[in-house]
Formats: sequence, structure tokens, C-alpha cells
Amino acid sequence: MNSKQYEIDMTHGAIFGKLIQFAIPLMLSSMLQLLFNAVDVIVVGRFVGSQALAAVSSNTALINIFTTLFIGVSLGVNVIVARFFAAEDYDNVSQAVHTAVLTAFIVGIIIMIAGLSLGRSMLNLMGCPDDVIDLSTTYLKIYFLGMPFFMLYNFGAAILKAIGDTKRPLIFLTTAGIINACFNVYLVVRWNLGVAGVAISTVTSQFISCVLVLVTLLRADSSYKLIPKKLHINLSILKDIFRIGIPAGLQSMIVNIANATIQSNINSYGAITMAGYGTYMNISGFLYVSVNAVTQTAMTFVSQNFGVKDFKRIDKICIRCAILSCIIGSGLGVIICLFGSQLCGIYSTDPEVIAVACSIIPFMTVPYGLCGIMDTLPGCMRGMGYSTVPMLIHLFGVVIFRFIWMGTIYVKYPSVICLILSFPISWVITALLQFIALMVVRKKVRKEYAFETA
Repeated sequence: MNSKQYEIDMTHGAIFGKLIQFAIPLMLSSMLQLLFNAVDVIVVGRFVGSQALAAVSSNTALINIFTTLFIGVSLGVNVIVARFFAAEDYDNVSQAVHTAVLTAFIVGIIIMIAGLSLGRSMLNLMGCPDDVIDLSTTYLKIYFLGMPFFMLYNFGAAILKAIGDTKRPLIFLTTAGIINACFNVYLVVRWNLGVAGVAISTVTSQFISCVLVLVTLLRADSSYKLIPKKLHINLSILKDIFRIGIPAGLQSMIVNIANATIQSNINSYGAITMAGYGTYMNISGFLYVSVNAVTQTAMTFVSQNFGVKDFKRIDKICIRCAILSCIIGSGLGVIICLFGSQLCGIYSTDPEVIAVACSIIPFMTVPYGLCGIMDTLPGCMRGMGYSTVPMLIHLFGVVIFRFIWMGTIYVKYPSVICLILSFPISWVITALLQFIALMVVRKKVRKEYAFETA
């Protein structure tokens, strides 16, 4: 297998075209994932019933806690491998690859055991209703059987992305997603396995994607080739992976916490408003993954150029990624705003629900470019090895600010729109703070390099 054809030279040549070449497959991968996840909900909702749908839905928050954290950790793998690869430090590339794969497997096994033994208790703590907890537990336990596959795929895909390969992960995800959709229909409709059928389909698709990415690494003819007998953990590299990855994962969890606080207030307005807000959130998922693809692009390109200490190119990458994220976020946001009622009609046929969703959309989608900038700047800092600072800024600018907003402005002017306004305002504040932090980090890394080479 000629691995070179999938690599992107991020340290030489024109920048913008390569950013697009890297980001589009990432964007499509994430959008496909959202679509395939929707298939799970549609199949169980239409062919099993409301209790089964509630059982699957009740697991979402709990599963997200694990998945967002460890997808974040995989970003640490991406940064470290990209840095070594660009610097042509091929021994450390190999060390990082084998450390990442073994760590993914071990952590996946630990999470699987925890989920199998503590799944029902965790659902009870989250207030899962008695009438669905048996079904919810069944789904969760089967889902956790796939955690080793989930971990290995994400860490393996992070390695491929680090060298510029976003095309094969897209192919793997598409293949696994189609298999998931087919298994869903077959196991649920034909075999009447209900919730268990949906969970088995998910685990099967995770296994397929895991096998595909591992075979790719095993057959690679480059420094990132996986050689089973070399599997080991380099503690120094693992420390760097966790130093960058854990704060990135925590940042994603922080965003979920902030959204949960808004959701709790939205719930007080009744079922119609909840459904309208939920409809918007489903649509906004496509906005988020689009700008997040640029964030991952910025992180990888900055990391490779940090590996060769090309600080002028890093500046250009940061600027271009911020502009690209703003264009994509605002552009898609305007399109969603213009066709809001039609898009909302895909999720609901209730005119009242559509009306609520359409009242929210202009305030959230048109300024979404600000969210893109807020998300991209931390990616640039992570590429230079700084992950804790942007996480702390997110904690203040997103979570704490929205708590303050709800305790002051919202108390004085209680309405759904007042709640929603806390989003774009927090994007402005957080983006400004992230920009200041990026300037400080930029100055610091240049000073450190000048000192090292003096």
C-alpha cells in the first residue's frame, strides 16, 4: 500500500487549498455520523415504540460524557504524532503510534468493564424512569461492549489525520455507517430485537471501523506502521498525549454542561418549546461539526509546523483557519436561517414546534461564525502544545458566563429568546479571550525557541 498518496505536506506550499483538502473529508465524516445516528433514532422510534425510543435517548447524556472525553484525548494523539512526523523524528512517530494504540485498547477495556458493572447504577443516578430502565440498561451494556473498538478507531484515525489522511477515515466511517443502518433495519424489523438490535448494530459498525483503521496501520509503509510486537507504552509520550488531550476532552464536556443548564430552563416552558428547541439543536449539530472540522484542521497544521518551528507559517495558518471557520459558520448559518421552516419540517410536522424553532434560528445561526472563531483559536493553541488555558477560558466564557446570565439578565427578562441570547454573547466574550490567550502563547513559544537556539 502506497501510504504517501494519502499524506498532505502541511509544512510547504500554498496553505488555503491544503486546509480545504484536509477539512472537507473531516466535515463530511462528522455529518455522516450525525445522519447515521439519526437512523438509530428513526428505526427504534418507528418500529419499536416510544418506550424503546426513550430508552435509547436516556443513554445519550451518559454516553456523551465518555465519548467526548476520549475523543478529546485522541486529539492529543493527533498533535503529538503530527509534530514528530513533520520533524522527521520517525522513531518517536513509531513510539507514539504504539503507545496510542495500546493505551486505546487498555482504556477501552476499562471503560467496558465499568459500563457493564455500573451501567444500571449510573442510569439510576441520572434519574432514568422506572418504566424504561431495563431497556436502557440493556442498550447501555451492549453499547459498552464496543468501547474497545470505539477507542481503537478514534486513536487510529487520529494517527492517520496527523499525517494528513482524512480521506480513508471518511471511507471507513461511510462503510461502517451503511452497515449500521442495514443491521438496524434487519435486526429491529426482521428479528424484532428492539433496543438490543440497535445497540448490536452500533457495536458492529464500531468493530468494522476499528478493523479497517487497524488494517490500514498494519499495512502502512511509513513510520506510522503498526507492528504488534512493538506495542508498548512510552510514559513520556503518554504524558504529552494526556497533557494535550484531557483538557480538550474536558472542554467538550464543559460545553455539554453549559448546554444542559440552558436545556433545564427551556424545559420549564413546556413540551412545545422543548420540541422546538430540540429541533433547532438537531439542525445546529451540522453547523457545529462543520466548524469543528476547521478546528481539527488548524490543530493538525499548526502542530506539524510547530514540529519544524516555522512560526511565520503558523501565523498564516491561524489567520486562514479563523477566516475559514467564520465563513463556513456564518455562511451555513445564513442558509439555515433562510430555509429554516423547511429544515424544521424534516424533524416535525407540528406548526407550533416549527414556529418555536424558527424563532430561535436567526439568533443562533447567523452569528455562528463567532462560535467558529471561538472554537478554532483553541485548536491553534493545542497545536502548539497548550491545551489547559483554552479549556479554562471556555469554562469561564461559556459555563460561568451563562450561569451569571441566567442569574441576572434572564431573571429580569425571562423569555426563551433571552436565554438564547446568552449563546452569541458568550461566543463574542470567549473568542476575544481566546484571541488574547493565543497572542500570549504565540509570544511565549517564540521566546522559548529563541532561548533554546541561543
